[in-house]
Amino acid sequence: MGLLKEVFLLPLAPVRGVGWTVEQLLDAAEREQVRNIRAELVQLEQDLQEGLISEDEFDAREDELLDRLDELEAGLSDDSGTAGRDG
Repeated sequence: MGLLKEVFLLPLAPVRGVGWTVEQLLDAAEREQVRNIRAELVQLEQDLQEGLISEDEFDAREDELLDRLDELEAGLSDDSGTAGRDG
């Protein structure tokens, strides 16, 4: 049955390939955003240690960054959980 399904879906292969490429690009962009947020958290900690920002500013900004990080990482884990279920 799997072979028959693939034969019928063969004309859609280019479309499926484009969809896969788009998914890969989106995943890479999300991973880059995660790296950027982590770098911002490191810089934020340094700014606090150097006295450039107050603890209140640090707490507010840290909460915002951690919320964004949680959202992105949740999205990445959801995507990886469904990867490979194309057939």
